[in-house]
Formats: sequence, C-alpha cells, structure tokens
Amino acid sequence: MNKYISILLTLGLGLSFTSCEDTLDVLPKHQVDMQDYFKTPTELELFSNPYYNNILPKEPFSEQNDQLIQRTLSDILIGGTNRSVPQKDGCWDNDDWWADLRRINTLLDNAERCSDKDAVVKYSAVSRFFRAYVYFKFIRRYGDVPWYEHELGSSDPDLFKPRDSREFVMTKMLEDIDYAIENLPAKKDEKDNPFRVTKGAALALKAQFCLYEGTWRKYHGLTFEEHDYNFYLKTAADAATELMNRNEYRIKRISGKPETDYRDLFTQEVADADEYILAICASAEPALSGSRHNSNAFTLKPTQGRPGITRKHICSYLMKDGSRFTDKPGWQTMQFAEEMKDRDPRLQQTVRGLNYTRIGSTKVEATDLIMTTTGYQPIKFVQARNTPGSSNDNDAIGSSTNDMPVYRYAEVLLILAEAKAELGTLNQTDLDKTVNVLRDRVGMPHLKMDDANANPDPYLAGAEYGFPNVNGANKGVILEIRRERGIELIMEGRRLDDLFRWKAGKCLDQPLSGVYFPGPGKYDFTGDGKADVAIYEAEQGKPTGVAAAYEIGSDLFLSEGNRGYFDWHTGMKTKRYGFNEERDYLYPIPSDQISVNKNLIQNPGWSSK
Repeated sequence: MNKYISILLTLGLGLSFTSCEDTLDVLPKHQVDMQDYFKTPTELELFSNPYYNNILPKEPFSEQNDQLIQRTLSDILIGGTNRSVPQKDGCWDNDDWWADLRRINTLLDNAERCSDKDAVVKYSAVSRFFRAYVYFKFIRRYGDVPWYEHELGSSDPDLFKPRDSREFVMTKMLEDIDYAIENLPAKKDEKDNPFRVTKGAALALKAQFCLYEGTWRKYHGLTFEEHDYNFYLKTAADAATELMNRNEYRIKRISGKPETDYRDLFTQEVADADEYILAICASAEPALSGSRHNSNAFTLKPTQGRPGITRKHICSYLMKDGSRFTDKPGWQTMQFAEEMKDRDPRLQQTVRGLNYTRIGSTKVEATDLIMTTTGYQPIKFVQARNTPGSSNDNDAIGSSTNDMPVYRYAEVLLILAEAKAELGTLNQTDLDKTVNVLRDRVGMPHLKMDDANANPDPYLAGAEYGFPNVNGANKGVILEIRRERGIELIMEGRRLDDLFRWKAGKCLDQPLSGVYFPGPGKYDFTGDGKADVAIYEAEQGKPTGVAAAYEIGSDLFLSEGNRGYFDWHTGMKTKRYGFNEERDYLYPIPSDQISVNKNLIQNPGWSSK
C-alpha cells in the first residue's frame, strides 16, 4: 500500500473516533450505537486504525541517556532528590495509555458481531499485538500492573483491583503475541507495507519483550516459580530465529557503499520494506502535516535541545581494522580530527565528522558547536535541504518526512546474538548470521567469539565507562554485542531500556562530556589539515581566519576552565545527584492514583510523603 494511503487510513479515517475532549470518555459508545457497529471488516479496520498513531513512538531520537544528552538534562540524568513521586505523571494517569487499552478491549469484546470471520481473526490479532505492546510499556515503566482484557464500565469493581504480578502479566502478553503471530498476515499479504503489523512485527515484539524480561530477571536476580530468566531468553532467541527463517527481511545496502549505506537507511522518504519490519509513517503531503516529526530541527536549530553524542559513546566505536580505539596511546585527550580517522564507518554516519557534507550537498561543513552540547553533532535521521517538508529550501530545518523505525531487522539479529550469549549457547555461526551481517554492511571486520572472550575490552568492562557487572565465560562477547547494539541502534529509543534491564543504571552517572580541547586556539574539524573552528577567551578577542569562533564560558564550557572536555553542564553548574540503585529502575505510581485506588502499592524506594 502506498504510504500516503496508509497514513490517510490511520489519521483520517481514525478521526471518526477522536476529539479534543477527555479521551477516556470519547470512545465509540457515545458516537455510534454499539449494537450497530463492528459488523463489517471496514468497521473493524477503522476502529483499529488509531492504534498506530496513538500507541507507537513518534520521535525516539530525542531520548536522553548516557549516549545522547541535550542542553537541559532529563530528570533521570539529574537523578537523586530531583526525582520524587508526582501527583500525575502523564503515563499511569495519562488518559491515552488507558484509552488505548480500552479501545483494544472494546474491539476484542465486540469483534464477533462481524459476519466475516476472517476479518474477526485478523483484527483480533492486530488488537492483541497492540495489547501486548501497551503492556510492555507498562511493565518497563512500573513493573507489576493490573491486567485488563475486557472493556470496563465506570462502576466495575476491577477499576480498583491491585496490581497483578509481573509473571502473570508476562504470561498474558505471551498469549496475546502468540495469537498475533499465528493470525496476522505475512509481509507479502500486506503488500510489503511496513506501516501495518504483520507476523514479522509480532515476532519482533515477542523477541524484544522476552529479551527484556530475560535479562531483567538475570541481572536483577528476579525469580518466579513459573519461569526463570532462561525461559524468556530462549523464547526471545526462538522468536528471532523464526523471524529470520521466514526470509522476509534483510540488512539493506542501499547503494553498496559502506561509507553511506547506514546513514541513508534512515533518511529515505519511504521506509525500506526490506529492513523496516514496522515503521511510523511520516508524510510531506500538506493535508498530513501532523504526521511529520522533528529530526532535522532537533539537530539543526539551537532552540530544539542542542543534542550531543557523549565522548564516552564516541570512544566505543572500533577502529576500521577492528582494533579498539581505547587501546591507542593518548586516546583520552585525542583531538577531534585525529579521533575521527579510520573508525567504524557508522561513526561518521551518526555524527558530523571529517569532510562532512549534508545529503544532496557538496559543501563541506564543520561541526556547529552552537548546535550541540558535546561537540559531537548528530546527523542520524537528518534529511537533505530540499526535502518536501522543508520550511525553507536553503535551510531545510522544518518538519521532517522520513519514516521512523519501530522494528528493524538489525535489532532482531542483535536480539538473537544477545539472548544466546546470555544463555551460554552462542557460537561463531550465530555471530556470523547476526552481528557480522551488520558489520558487513559497513565493511567492518567480523567479531570472533573466541578472541572476544579471551580478551574482554577493559573499557566496556570497567566502572568508569562500561558494565562491571558482566561476568562468566561469555563476558567478552556479551560486551561486544552490547557495543554493537549501542552503535547500531543509537537514537532509536532503546538505550534507557537496555541500561535498566542490564541493571546498569550507574552508566547514567558516567561522564557526559564531549570533545577534548587542550586550550584556546584554532582546530581542524573537517580533516583537510586547515583550521575551521576556533575557541577563545573573552579577553583575547574573537579570532579571524576561521569559519566559526566560539567563546569559552559563553558558547561552550570546558571541564578545566580554559581547556579540557566540552562539558556544558559543569559550566552551567547543573547539579547531578546520581542514580539510585534501590529505586530508579522503576518509576513511581502517581500519588493521585494511589489515593483513588487504595489497593495500589507504591514501587520500592518511592515515598509519597
């Protein structure tokens, strides 16, 4: 299906069931006669269309974590006493979250009215996919939550039920997703449309939430009588394997050029159906301007957050020959032009690097230090200047129209590799079918399991930059798979979830600094051997002979006054209180909800007083 037709269905036809009033009260019961609805396949489709817009993530690229920060740090990066139990949090008490669930249950309770039994099965499968998806959001944020599988009325006593156990909710999610896998159409039956859920999307979701649960239980020491962490890790591996064996998806090489293929995958106007299993549709059509997003402006307008990749993450990229950057002498204080040379090609397809030119342009541009709080300016998802959604053909920093990934085949490969590594069943053949396929796209040497385990990377294993709680015979290869996941999936909304399931919240307390400057002077940021950026102190006066000059203490801050790492938040005296290991892996339930429902028990470490 053409992407614009798809989104018209999702946005336009779904409008018959939405308004600006309280969503919980604006369900079909007061707009249509329920006895006369759900009788045709079209009515089932129209009722389910809003799932896509309401439930799937819109702008995953803006999530702050240990890899990417903004000018104003998120509450979770500030941590400590900065976080408290809110009266409302926009999630547990967000009408949309529960309204989405109620809409799903409404369809499931009424679908049998449709005379077309094939349609009943299909849209029940769609609904159960999204119910599993919604509950996965709840599990990640709150842990135990009440399970609801039928539409509730305003006087239903179950509105005030206690939270069901995590194990019970996960079991119900598995029932839903297995039904979806069995009954959703295959990719070809949806005409290779990546904007509709398919068997592949259901397998990807199953693999994702089972990997999450398996690693959460392993690293948090969580046990239930019914299933241990091995059950979920094996289920994740089995789901990923089943999806791979369907041979519906592949790692796309758009032009066969390792230096651009990764970047170009994320800037296409239409999501690539070979690699995108499920995508959020964006459109340049004027009537659908609400479907656009903010990826261009996010990195190109100083009012949009000034995002920057942290040097901690930059240092995790390997050298092009597969050796470790952090094994090089002097890596800690290496300047930009030197540290960018001969690295994994995905580095300079993720940030502005040497000889950077924007897509569709031949003009070489240095990093703009006004636009980033670290000096490593993101370019992932940044489109060309002349995209149809541009507000200005010279700037092209208006709305963006490239489709956003929800599930990519690359993630499925990484799930299989990680699940097997954590289970202890990984072998070199598995790596060659997964991690090394991703490396092939960018021309990187293959990961060798025996070499990784014989010599685990101290940078990734240490407390200063990595994961000191990884142990066992597969320590080295687990760390390498985490490296690969961090590089391949950066800015796709996965990192915080990864840190939490790995019990690695202390990574959020690690350095959030950026580019190293030995002092005031002129610097080469494009790699042509000529200075194009200068930093200076106010009393020196603004230097000339460079394309851009930045004042220390105003435009940027350095960790040691007039030298050191680009460290905006230290300069702004942003106080960080630290990650609370006993509390911060789960969010608090809003106090209003506990006041209304006395059966709800607050998460550990959070006090409403």
